[in-house]
Amino acid sequence: MLERSERPWGQYEVLQESTLHKVKSISVDPGKRLSYQKHQFRAEHWFIVEGTAEVTINDVVTILSPGESIQFPKETWHRISNPGVDRLLFIEVQTGTSFDETDIERKDDDFGRVE
Repeated sequence: MLERSERPWGQYEVLQESTLHKVKSISVDPGKRLSYQKHQFRAEHWFIVEGTAEVTINDVVTILSPGESIQFPKETWHRISNPGVDRLLFIEVQTGTSFDETDIERKDDDFGRVE
């Protein structure tokens, strides 16, 4: 069975994983956002499925709608927010050498998780 996890901003479910990649379905509740973070060992690609996404990459903010996507290499500061009143659903594809949740360096977090 693949992993499913509740978070203070919503939830995610791992759809597929191997030593080369991990694919997640991520749901962000209205008005919530993930931490502003980067990864040492993985790059990510986000594909918006439903809702409006406010994406910050290295302090540059972009608004994405369903059907749009964005990608960024490892060591890139990134955050996704749900500014809407409906849930935000996106697919995240991670590629790299490690997909462990410990490969997260947080710069800012609404839930007190900055080291």
